[in-house]
Parts: sequence; C-alpha cells; structure tokens
Amino acid sequence: MGFFDKIREGLKKTRDNISGQITQMVNSFTKIDEELFEELEELLVMGDVGVNTAGYICGQLRKKIKEKGITDPSLIMGELKAIVSEMLQGDNQLHIGTRPSIILVIGVNGVGKTTTIGKLASRLKGEGKSVILGAADTFRAAAIEQLEVWAERAGVPLIKHKEGADPAAVVFDTIAAAKARNCDVIICDTAGRLHNKKNLMDELGKISRVIDRELPGADRETLLVLDAATGQNAVNQAREFQSAAGITGIVLTKLDGTPKGGVVLPIMQDLGLPVKFIGVGEQVDDLQPFDPGAFADALFDNQPDETPAFAEDREALARQEQEREEAQRQELLEQETLEAAEEPETQREEPLTEESLLSDIDAMLEEQPEEAEEEPQEEQPEKKRRRFWPFGRKRDEE
Repeated sequence: MGFFDKIREGLKKTRDNISGQITQMVNSFTKIDEELFEELEELLVMGDVGVNTAGYICGQLRKKIKEKGITDPSLIMGELKAIVSEMLQGDNQLHIGTRPSIILVIGVNGVGKTTTIGKLASRLKGEGKSVILGAADTFRAAAIEQLEVWAERAGVPLIKHKEGADPAAVVFDTIAAAKARNCDVIICDTAGRLHNKKNLMDELGKISRVIDRELPGADRETLLVLDAATGQNAVNQAREFQSAAGITGIVLTKLDGTPKGGVVLPIMQDLGLPVKFIGVGEQVDDLQPFDPGAFADALFDNQPDETPAFAEDREALARQEQEREEAQRQELLEQETLEAAEEPETQREEPLTEESLLSDIDAMLEEQPEEAEEEPQEEQPEKKRRRFWPFGRKRDEE
C-alpha cells in the first residue's frame, strides 16, 4: 500500500464523519444561503474541529465565495478543501541535522508514546541514521520494559536505569553513550504526568539544562504524543503541555480507529503547533510524516472505499479469470491443430484396383432405373453425305 493509500485508509472514519456528511448536506441545497453556512458550521463542530476553528473556516469560505462569485453549492467542497490544506501548512519537518540530535518525547499514559518512539526509531534507522534510545520515563510502571521490547524490535541500543531513578541522569548517560558510539539521533522517553504540572516542569527543566550543557548547539525536538480518539481533550492536553514545556511538534496517533481526526485543525489553528507525524495503523511503517496536501486530499476524497481484503479478492478473481481464458484459448488451439492434422487422412481415397472398379460399376448399374421399351421408329431414307474435296470441288458420296 502506497503512502497516500495508507493515509486515505487511516482517515476513513474521519472522512465519513466530516467530508462525507458535509457532501450530503451541500448536495441537498440548490443555492448558497445563510442556512447552508449554519449547517456547515454545525457539522464541523460535531467533527471535533472546534467552535473557533469551525467559525474561522466558514468565514474564509464566505470570503472566497464572494470573491469568486460562486453560486453553485456543488463547488463548495473544492473551496473547503483548499482552505483546510492552507490551514495545515506549517513547519512539519523534523529538524535533526546535527550529530547527535536529540528528540524528547512526552505525553500522558495510554496515548501510544512508547510505541511512537519504537516506530520513529525504526523509521530513522531505515533512513540510514544510527539511533540510540534513553528510557527516561522512570515514573510509570513497566515503561522501561515496554521500551526495551521496542528497542529490540527496531534493532537499536537502549540506555536504562532502574525504576524511580533520576530522569536527568538517564538522559546524561544516553548522551554520553551517543557520543561514544557516534550516533546520529538520541530519542528519550520522558514522564508525561499532568496531574502535577510543577513536578513536570521541574523535571523537564532539569533535563533541558543537562542537554544544554552536554550538547550545546545540537538540534532538539520536543514532540507531544496525542491520541486522536480523545477529540477536544487532545487539544486541552496540548494546551497544558505547551505551557509546561517547549513543544516543537505534535504526533497524532490512532487516527485509523477514530472519526475525530478533525482535531488536527484546532491544534494547528488555535495553538499554532505543527503536526510532525500521524499514526494510521499498528504496523511499524504506519507512523507517517505529516503531509498537509496528502492529508487534505485523503480527508476530502469521497471515492468509494475498498478494503484491502476486498481488493486482494478482486485481484485474485481477475487472475483466475485470465488463467481460465488462457486455458480455453490453448485448448482451442490444440483442437484446431489436431483437426488440421487428421483432415487429409479422412479425405484420402483408397487406391484404385480392378476389383474396386468392377464393384463400383455393378453398384452404378443396380442404381439405374429400368429403361422403357423403345417404340419402333420408321426407317428414314439414307441421306447423301457431302464430302469436301480440295480446290473447292464437291463430290457426292452415296
């Protein structure tokens, strides 16, 4: 499955929830009026776009319709797609140009933070970068063991301390190991508790000071992992973490299992935080870089969906039909070849012999009808025949 297909399949529920319902609503109108805009704004809010963002989108749509003189409701979807695509533009790239660069990953329990770290490590390694992990979330039970499993799966080293250890000490040791091994990227798991913002800020502040001292001038990313299924709660989490840590980007996970993927719009519009990666499945390669254009295309692509299983069955049936037709053509060709080889023998006559000739004559005589008796005919006087002689003379011959 290609890049666009992965995103399109992952956004199926969100697409049905937002653009699918908007398309049905727009098609029910014969003209563009205030009622259409009211229903559009309501559908956007129900799609977890948020009140402020929904109002902004409708305002931009009104402006474009007025500028272009659009009166046909069916043209609204194209303008809406262009507005959303423009809203999603931002600094979506991961900045890890120095050696080593460091990525801090934060997020509350259950959002897929450890899984994201493992998938990101595998992705960067596949791009040819050497990666090392640091298990700096020493607060959550089993966090270290889970990260260790992903490190083995991705084939990258892991630096860990015992549970309850100082997270800043883990980061310090991870940086030292990265320097010794000349690694390209350091990825550190961090605690994501929000119930005590002061402790979180103190912990992240201490880690930041260690990084500044040990890696001055190094590229640094602080990625917040959010579960798209939480809808507007994800926006609230992002707002809280933004005030507690210097977030540089968002990783939005579990998009494939929720219709609330529209939450990406208020995160970028209201908070100004760029989305760097999206999770559209459980496989390692289902963590995809965020592409605003591809996301908008997949969100507003209302072509009939086809599940992978159905697609495979359809392809298998097509192959079977092709093989059956080929077998029929081959069988017909063999039959024609056989008939062509046998045809001279069936038409070949037996050698002509005296016995066969006599037998044929007897058969012909038996088949002829009996001749009727001829009536006596009067004798005609014999005519004189004329014979032509040379030199033009004629002589009668009796």
